[in-house]
Amino acid sequence: MARRNPSPRPPSPGGGWIHRPALDLIVGCGAWSAPLLLIAGLSGGSATRTWAVVFYLLALAFNYPHYMATVYRAYHTRAEFTKYRIFTLHLTGLLALVAVASHAWPALLPWIFTLYVTWSPWHYTGQNFGLAMMFARRNGVAPTDRERRALYLAFLASYALLFVAFHTGPSTDPLIRSLGIPNGVGAPTEGALLVVFGVLSAATIAGMIARAGWAAMLAPVTLVATQAIWFVAPALAAWLGGTPVPQTRYSSGVLAVMHSAQYLWITSYYARREAESATESSWRPWSYAATLLAGGVALFVPGPWVASYLFGVDFTRSVLIFTAIVNIHHFILDGAIWKLRDGRIAALLVDSRRRAAALSRPRRGWGPGAVKNVGAADAGQAVHQATRWLVGHAPAARALRIAALVVLCLWAALDQARFVLGTSSNDLSALTRASALNPYDSSVQQRKARALIDQHRYNEAYDEYRGYLAVHPDDSDTLVNVGVLAMQLGREDEAVEKWQTALDLDPRKETVRRYLAQWWANRADRFDQAGRTDEAGRAFEKVLALDEWGRDRAAFGVDWFNYGQFLRRQHEEPRLVLACLLEAEQLLAREKDSRLEAVRAVRAAVEHDHPDALPAVRQAPAAALAAARARY
Repeated sequence: MARRNPSPRPPSPGGGWIHRPALDLIVGCGAWSAPLLLIAGLSGGSATRTWAVVFYLLALAFNYPHYMATVYRAYHTRAEFTKYRIFTLHLTGLLALVAVASHAWPALLPWIFTLYVTWSPWHYTGQNFGLAMMFARRNGVAPTDRERRALYLAFLASYALLFVAFHTGPSTDPLIRSLGIPNGVGAPTEGALLVVFGVLSAATIAGMIARAGWAAMLAPVTLVATQAIWFVAPALAAWLGGTPVPQTRYSSGVLAVMHSAQYLWITSYYARREAESATESSWRPWSYAATLLAGGVALFVPGPWVASYLFGVDFTRSVLIFTAIVNIHHFILDGAIWKLRDGRIAALLVDSRRRAAALSRPRRGWGPGAVKNVGAADAGQAVHQATRWLVGHAPAARALRIAALVVLCLWAALDQARFVLGTSSNDLSALTRASALNPYDSSVQQRKARALIDQHRYNEAYDEYRGYLAVHPDDSDTLVNVGVLAMQLGREDEAVEKWQTALDLDPRKETVRRYLAQWWANRADRFDQAGRTDEAGRAFEKVLALDEWGRDRAAFGVDWFNYGQFLRRQHEEPRLVLACLLEAEQLLAREKDSRLEAVRAVRAAVEHDHPDALPAVRQAPAAALAAARARY
């Protein structure tokens, strides 16, 4: 039998709003998205640190509590804990193991962090779509199955648009693993997804407005616009302007704050309705807020501090691990517990107060001792009993709650102070205080080293970088910096070792390639002057090998010229000398280099002295050049 579409129901009292129209539209429906994203985008480059500090503070007020809101929803009663035990117990244990493994094996971090930043937009998309359906139903629109599917596909297309933008081309962020979608595939795919989103969303919304009117559809229309601003606009800007969407910054910046505020806006309403529908409970908003704040801090703040101080784990890496793991747990748990097709959730968010009260009565099978011989149920009972005591009226429980809240608030304040001090780029005293608060924070070590370099305190900067490399031995940028400092301090062998390691880790580093080429060129000159001809020739070969894989054609030309001059001084075959000079001339001519005339003058002199050499080179130029390189 075909499924019937639900019949329209009259709008809820108050026009179907959750709190009040202005708050619902601005926060719940995301009407503040355009101005906030515009402000963040325009000022991000000129005030990066200011925004970082602001977002870190906003995370304490919005992001952390919004994660706790889901934990509260899933864990605060034995019934909910047991109902979702696959998520509340088994999945939680599995993710805890992943967190431990990521601390022990740093190679896991980019993979879980990539999963987090890729999944985040889908999580935001699901919330926007669910709220759009909720508001439509609250206002009596009753979307048909076809309209619901079409709008869902539109939202899915908008997420896919951002997903393709994220994973087109190589990643420029060491924390992100890109799928490497070719540009020739990514651009047409984004264009097709843009059309799908525009056609499906416009057609569906137009049909619903025609049936129900603008007043009933104001909130859903705002949410569709929010979805377009969040996901379609940045991908479209990247597509047209050629600037890739920054995955980490976009998923965890202002978008995360707006999503978290939206989440708290709806979950606080749900918690209030749930409390009001239960005859034995009353709504205590300040208690609920304190629970979310304290629980949110407990999820994010203590873990990295404990891991760094007890086990010497890099604090920054631990913060990223906890961020990724808590988010992934939140995404999965949230997808399981917030569904409008769940009768109880629909009753509290959409339907009448009477139905909500009926569904809130204790159901058969959830009473004390009802679930037996189930391990998860036993765990749920233990958690429930501990929770009942903790939230009860016993003096010891009350004292414990107050003490925990005070400790967590102080810990959060300490963490905020560390972040503010540690994000300074040139205030050495602030960085020193941040390092004193947590000496295992590698990001502070790097900033402190750069500040010391600015003050020409090279020995201290060298020590800071060495400490950082002890934790991050594969950081190619820091290896380059340590090499520069080592060279500055007269430790040439160590400098070359660090530069070569950096180049092995990242062959694209053109700067370090030039550093090494210059060092080998200087070494070749010293050997040449000392009469150590074979060693000089091998050093020149090192220079040419480094140049060959680089992008500096002019430098390559100059080094071929120097090598040709070296061969000329050693009275090597004129054919080999001329091959080097001709190669240098071609490279410098291609770059329109000012040193070209000097090369031509030397080449003309060699041709004048050895007129038979040029025909031999012209006959087999590649062979002559290879023979010149193979001489030493």
